[in-house]
Amino acid sequence: HMIKFIATICIISMTTISCTSKKTARTESSEPVNQELTMLVGTYTAGDSKGMYSFRFDEETGTATALSEAEVENPSYLVPSADGKFVYAVSEFNNEQAAANAFAFDKEKGTFKLLNSQKTGGEDPCYIITNGKNVITANYSGGSISVFPIAKDGSLLPASDIIKFEGSGADKERQEKSHLHCVRITPDGKYLFADNLGTDQIHKFIINPDANAENKERFLKEGSPAAFTVEAGSGPRHLTFAPNGNYAYLINELSGTVIAFEYKDGNLKEIQTIAADTVGAKGSGDIHISPDGKFLYASNRLKADGIAIFRIDSENGKLTKTGYQLTGIHPRNFIITPNGKYLLVACRDSNAIQVYERDADTGLLTDIQKDIKVDKPVCLKFVP
Repeated sequence: HMIKFIATICIISMTTISCTSKKTARTESSEPVNQELTMLVGTYTAGDSKGMYSFRFDEETGTATALSEAEVENPSYLVPSADGKFVYAVSEFNNEQAAANAFAFDKEKGTFKLLNSQKTGGEDPCYIITNGKNVITANYSGGSISVFPIAKDGSLLPASDIIKFEGSGADKERQEKSHLHCVRITPDGKYLFADNLGTDQIHKFIINPDANAENKERFLKEGSPAAFTVEAGSGPRHLTFAPNGNYAYLINELSGTVIAFEYKDGNLKEIQTIAADTVGAKGSGDIHISPDGKFLYASNRLKADGIAIFRIDSENGKLTKTGYQLTGIHPRNFIITPNGKYLLVACRDSNAIQVYERDADTGLLTDIQKDIKVDKPVCLKFVP
């Protein structure tokens, strides 16, 4: 009834007083919208989850409101387009069902409409990105990355390229072959880095920014060097860049270390290795930097599930460990709000997304007890 009531007031004020009160009403009601983010959640669907979910998240109060959902199997990683009109999600399967899915997305309502799906041609796609013209997946068991040109309507064309990597690593169990876990475009937009957990390498490609569905030009060309190698048995998983674009940080799943690099013109120069996992769990997961560039966070699973907190030296990009926040079970992926106030953790085996308030000065986290219940959540994204 409230909405009707407000509407009546507006109409009365328009006719009796003037339009000014209507204008004020409009500005007042539009203020909260600025602090409301649209959040997407990817899950594993072996349990009760239907697939992908959308929420409205208030970055001032830390409160979430459920919006909508889309039925899709194992959307363990997803990405919105830059304009927020499309969402691309993997279907993580260890067989022919492995796919990339395209959805039209209504940011206001939070609703999804499936456009189409394309096979990745590589098993267990677990990471997906887009530059607006192409979508790229990292296929874990397939040991490959797949490139899909985007059609005019936002749907995906069949893979134009499937790049497969050979090799193995020191850990006989986990590194028996190539395992691609992450693809990232460098801040300068010129290169693509692909993390190979199986071979302790970060593969480098030169991006052709003009490549699209129309001209059918190749999107990726092998870089020089073709790869950067990290310490044997590390198991590179996710890579993130400092907001200033000068540093890159790699979380290694097996060694539990974070490696800091100087990044310049497509080159990575190692400057530091520091432990995120100090209990040898071999389950480090995700890595993100606060928007102000002052703190880095890295998640660990399997033992002492939680998030390691590091301060970043603004002079040289090096890390100092400043804390450790225990979380729910299996914190696979997490995200920080654009205003830096909250850090949200997808705890897969607690079936919940935890909301932590961040102290801007210390980087430390406080659970505000506003858990968002979702079955097997594993990926969180805010829509721009």
